Amino acid sequence: MTSATHPAATHHLPGFITGPGEWDLLYTLTTLIVIASVVGLGVFFFRLHSLPERLGHKKIQFEIVAVLCLISLFTHIHAFWIAALLLALIDLPDFISPMRRMAGALEKLSGIEPEPEPDLIAETIAAHIHAPDVEAVATEEPAAETKPTGQEG
Repeated sequence: MTSATHPAATHHLPGFITGPGEWDLLYTLTTLIVIASVVGLGVFFFRLHSLPERLGHKKIQFEIVAVLCLISLFTHIHAFWIAALLLALIDLPDFISPMRRMAGALEKLSGIEPEPEPDLIAETIAAHIHAPDVEAVATEEPAAETKPTGQEG
């Protein structure tokens, strides 16, 4: 079989028209551009969608913003995303620290020993976990009631 041009076809065909069984450069390039565009737009969409989460600073604010972004992502209601973005951009005042100080002062006045703050508890636990003597004690068996062999009574 020869790939001769049809007699009715013009002899000046554009370069993107290929003969049967030949490699189509335009189709390949278009396919690669479409795939790269879809992936690029997806990455851009998800980076833009996570913008409020990257802006949220405090823990409670971050959690609320993250929930609003997830609701927006799954329901396609953009008002949730806008609310999350506005909440992330607003710097919320710290109400918890003064309340903890007041509670600690009231406990001290009443004679009750104040409970340590959660951050101090976490630091204390981390310090005990990483202590070398704690690991050695944890691996040893308790030897409180053991007696040497040969001695009884």
